[in-house]
Amino acid sequence: MAPRRYAPRSSSAVQSEPRGGAAPRGPYGEPHKFDPSFRGPVRRRFCTDILCCLIFIVVIFSYAALGIVAWLHGDPRKMLYPTDSSGQFCGQKETSNARKPILFYFNILKCANPAILINLQCPTTQMCVSKCPNRFATYTEMQQQHKLKKSYWEYYRQFCKPGFNNPYKPVSQVLRDEDCPSMIVPSRTFLQRCLPDFITHNGTVTVANRTSFKDALEMARSVTELQHAAKGITGLVDTKELSIKVMEDYAKSWPWILLGLLLSLAASLVFILLLRFTAGWLLWTTIISVVLLLAYGVCLCSVELSRLRRRPGSNVAIVEVGLQTDLQVYLQLTQTWIVLLVSLAVAEASILLMLIFLRRRVQVAIAMLREASKAIGHIMSTLFFPLITFLLLAACFFYWALTAVYLASSGEAVYKVMSPEVGCLHANSTCDPETFNISNVSESALCLGSQCLFAFYGGETAYHRYLFLLQLSNLLVFLWLVNFHLALEQCTLAGTFASYYWARRKPQDIPPCPLLSSFCRAIRYHTGSLAFGALILSVAQLVRILLEYLEQKLRGVDNSLSRFILRCLQCCFWCLEKVIRYMNHNAYIMVAIYGKNFCTSAREAFFLLMRNVVRVAVLDRVTDLLLFMGKVLIAGAVGAIAYLFLTRKIPVIQEEAPNLNYYWVPLLTVVIGAYLIAHGFFSVYAMCVDTLFLCFCDDLERHDGSSEKPFLMSPELHRILGKSSQLH
Repeated sequence: MAPRRYAPRSSSAVQSEPRGGAAPRGPYGEPHKFDPSFRGPVRRRFCTDILCCLIFIVVIFSYAALGIVAWLHGDPRKMLYPTDSSGQFCGQKETSNARKPILFYFNILKCANPAILINLQCPTTQMCVSKCPNRFATYTEMQQQHKLKKSYWEYYRQFCKPGFNNPYKPVSQVLRDEDCPSMIVPSRTFLQRCLPDFITHNGTVTVANRTSFKDALEMARSVTELQHAAKGITGLVDTKELSIKVMEDYAKSWPWILLGLLLSLAASLVFILLLRFTAGWLLWTTIISVVLLLAYGVCLCSVELSRLRRRPGSNVAIVEVGLQTDLQVYLQLTQTWIVLLVSLAVAEASILLMLIFLRRRVQVAIAMLREASKAIGHIMSTLFFPLITFLLLAACFFYWALTAVYLASSGEAVYKVMSPEVGCLHANSTCDPETFNISNVSESALCLGSQCLFAFYGGETAYHRYLFLLQLSNLLVFLWLVNFHLALEQCTLAGTFASYYWARRKPQDIPPCPLLSSFCRAIRYHTGSLAFGALILSVAQLVRILLEYLEQKLRGVDNSLSRFILRCLQCCFWCLEKVIRYMNHNAYIMVAIYGKNFCTSAREAFFLLMRNVVRVAVLDRVTDLLLFMGKVLIAGAVGAIAYLFLTRKIPVIQEEAPNLNYYWVPLLTVVIGAYLIAHGFFSVYAMCVDTLFLCFCDDLERHDGSSEKPFLMSPELHRILGKSSQLH
């Protein structure tokens, strides 16, 4: 038998609720009046925010055009391969550099800024070589040794300009014409570039067992100067070697990673099925489990901390250790366990305080989740809709990243005049290497020895001058599309669950294919409204990203006032983004139900929440916290199983565990993937709770519980939320 509409047996049950249409108009608008023809999401709709819809469509076509232009002008090889002074790629096939994949700097001491090396704008001759030098030598020493043995010159000349074969040329002229480097030092390959190979002996940094040396001009040089030239680069982790090991670990463990993700998928589905039938018991079990796990973590951290305090050398700061690929290094430090202990203790105390002072709110949240479980149980297809959103977001991210790379590499080769003479008026001016030798610059008395060398990728056209603005546009449209797809998901799910709530007989009166119908309504009528809300949020996010960019630029500047102002602005825009996101979320629900434009829906949603502000306070973030605990429990359980397996602590299958360089690579992948999978399922629950709550508030205003105006809510929902103003 179909469940009947709920009508309280006595008037005292609803005496605190306003009669439909009888409530006076307050500062937050007039409550909704009883409408016997209202059956949930409005079917007769009109297109909303048409202007914004047209702008959005034009922007999408413009974005596609931007990608095409970037693809025509860009060359990703400029981002991947180093370039010599002639503008040719090192290691490029079918060129003279095909077997020379490494870039060598004639005078690396001129590259004092590591950013110069990465951006290929170091003011010295650069050439492609097959391997880096493995010995120390100066040009003067080579000339002296060449008289005894010609092999010295044969080795040295491979680091000179192609075609140069005159070891007797005076040193001053060689350095003036930059035919050869003044010296070579033992180097190693880093990011396809030759950088000095620093070795530490008894705490002293050396190169070729030297701490100081003289160049070809007999000028004293020190290892410190070389370190300064490569500062910030040689101190980094060898990214190439690390990435190779990480890829090896992925190649060995990908079947087990896939198995872990499937396990998290199964755990999420089981959790949702249990939530459908035993919501209260399951959620309380989840809360107690999280509390016990946190308590166990606090005890474990305390024991480890007391043990390490008696061990010498364990009081080293984490900052002093730096970035390490072996996690066991951090587990030997007391500071690591102190951070973990404080974090777990704060989380434990927060949950216990919530259970003590907000226990009735927890009961309300559990009741809402129980009602949401019923709705999702009748419309199971909603659980898999986030997969469509994920695919759309992945496509947006791929297109944005590809466009950004092509834009960044779309500059043309720019050549600059480099002169050893200080008084050369043409120094650092743009030149053409094909016509430079017959130009007035090379014949000028003040510019003797000048060369036209490759400087960087750029251009003088309008397209190249506005590349930065094009990158900003690329980022803004990317944020807009991401927020639009999230808004589309929220509006679609809201319309689906609203159809469930306003069905007088459940599930008989639920319209067929409610998810597909809601999706079609959102796309057909409300693309402009969703784009409008997404644009507002995207602008706020872009401003916050620019503020973070400015903070990074000013980090090395000793200006406390500017940093303080930037921090304040970042905080303000972070809060603004959260407020906009919350208002958009509720506005999309009203758009899905009533079909009005974005501004009207946002205003009505705000007024409806303010007219039920006490109930909003009761439910405020408690349901999100409960769902977060569920996500953490699933990710933590799957992560614990993965850890025991990868570290061979499960005797039955310990032989099946792969041999890895870093076990944390698949472990982090499984934990993060499990959390995202659980988040995808639980986000449907969060949207369902918010939709049902707004429908509940609307139901209270439209109906009074009498036989003429019966509530459409369940008796349990009315019993808990109907008099929530009495909860404290």
